Amino acid sequence: MGNNELTVRVAGEAGQGMQTVGTVLCDIFRKEGFDLFSNQDYMSRIRGGNNYFQIRVSSHPLQSHREKTDILVALDRESVSLHRKDLCKEGVLVADGKKFNLEVHDGAFFDVPLYQIALDKGGSEIYVNSVSCGLIAGLIKLDFAAVERQLRLTFSNKKEDVINKNILAAKTGYEYATSNFRDVSFKLTPGHSKREMMMNGNDAIALGAIKAGCKFYSAYPMTPSTSILNVVSHFAKDFNILVEQAEDEIAAINMAIGASFAGVRAMTGTSGGGFALMVEGLSLAAMTETPVVIVDAQRPAPATGFPTRTEQSDLNFLIHAGHGEFARAIYAPGTIEQAFYLTIKAFNLAEKYQIPVLIMTDQHLADSTRNIELIRQDAVKVRRSIISKEESANVTNYLRYRLTKSGISPRAIPSWIEDVIYVDSDEHTEEGHITEEGTIRNRMVEKRLYKKMQGLSREIEKPSFDVREAKTVLIGFGSTYGVMKEVCEETKGKVGFVHLSQVWPFPSVEMKKLLMKKRRMLTLENNAGAQLAQLLRRETGIEVNDSILKYDGRPFSLDEVLIRLSQRTKRKQR
Repeated sequence: MGNNELTVRVAGEAGQGMQTVGTVLCDIFRKEGFDLFSNQDYMSRIRGGNNYFQIRVSSHPLQSHREKTDILVALDRESVSLHRKDLCKEGVLVADGKKFNLEVHDGAFFDVPLYQIALDKGGSEIYVNSVSCGLIAGLIKLDFAAVERQLRLTFSNKKEDVINKNILAAKTGYEYATSNFRDVSFKLTPGHSKREMMMNGNDAIALGAIKAGCKFYSAYPMTPSTSILNVVSHFAKDFNILVEQAEDEIAAINMAIGASFAGVRAMTGTSGGGFALMVEGLSLAAMTETPVVIVDAQRPAPATGFPTRTEQSDLNFLIHAGHGEFARAIYAPGTIEQAFYLTIKAFNLAEKYQIPVLIMTDQHLADSTRNIELIRQDAVKVRRSIISKEESANVTNYLRYRLTKSGISPRAIPSWIEDVIYVDSDEHTEEGHITEEGTIRNRMVEKRLYKKMQGLSREIEKPSFDVREAKTVLIGFGSTYGVMKEVCEETKGKVGFVHLSQVWPFPSVEMKKLLMKKRRMLTLENNAGAQLAQLLRRETGIEVNDSILKYDGRPFSLDEVLIRLSQRTKRKQR
């Protein structure tokens, strides 16, 4: 599985604790100096079904997952049949043969009494996750002291008796592996990674919002955006943030707009179905020129679709959402680091141009975890763009929608100035009064659309790229960054990539420069309509040769992209 690299998958029913096993192992690997990338595949149900937690571990930085696994621990019978095909050539399957009446007669099957150990040492089958954790650590030949330390931290809020039962269950699983599978060779070379922070994309967005000075967050829980709400709530008291779980998405965006009007930085988060309910509020924010940041964590659609899986099919929707024409910016972070920095920039831009700014992510980036270097908190400065409380005392004859060369009017906060502030969702004059005058209408449309877009176009986030002398270039946005980067590394630069972390305003000038050389170009997209290829053609006139599309609700793996590239190369040669 690559140079000093290992992939572990724990599969079973929802409720069997795969996430607990995975999280504990991730923390152990990180503290032992390894780099890791973990991803989850889970069904939309609380109990039953089939889920898995997968961890890819290496001595070098990782950005994506692989299709094949070295160690597969199956906690139920169904997982054996579903996931065995994903074992690599020298991989092993671990399962409780007696409990599930399994008859497998090859060297790749390790029959382990996982459930009997859980009953003997913990008194309940719920301890099977700790048995599995210890067993995996034993197979990889990690020091059990590291396992014990992490279990104590993970279950620190539990009673001492529960902690000790988890440790004993894990210890027994560990000893079973070291005693019965001595010849198994999965030992990793000690890692030396200094990447100490471990988080997923939603964590990064939430923490970026807090760093940016967000003081109001409203949302209706909708997978896969919900953990942003959870993280902001967790730190709400520490940073004086008001968090509101709204009754629906219409209420959520209108609350955020109201909070922003009152002078605080505000954000709301949802998925595509929830955002569909927000679009009238989106237009309200544009007409009233009220800054607001909106997160769309995409999942397969239409309607309810696959609630817990991933897709990138909202690109066209976000660019064109809302009735009428108005300026907006749309970010599509591809890494955890970008998710943090671009969230800060989203707040800065929303307030500076008094517009809605959208952050487009998806389930894969939202839920996948990596260990990263400590985030530089000064990389993006927090900039406020309002008339300060001190300056407000001198404001007279205030015009909320004053026509300016930039299209940006001075923004005062209600109660900070003596003058009344008029705000209206109807077309309005500079004072904010309703009007039906055609000339004023023209000037206000130009202010909200053309002038603000001109300013936004000067602040576009430039694409990330590595094209060198590559004859084939992959083009993507959002969560495809990691797999494109690793494809480039795996092919030693024969396949290059261009990644867009901002999709609107579209970076037309930069894309024309990057793609002007004659190359074979393919977009890599988690949607069925090749939406990025369409957008690229519409905004630059550049037409790609092909698109690698995936819309089964699963993210691209490194193995899959390499295979699909090879297949296209063979077809071209014919």
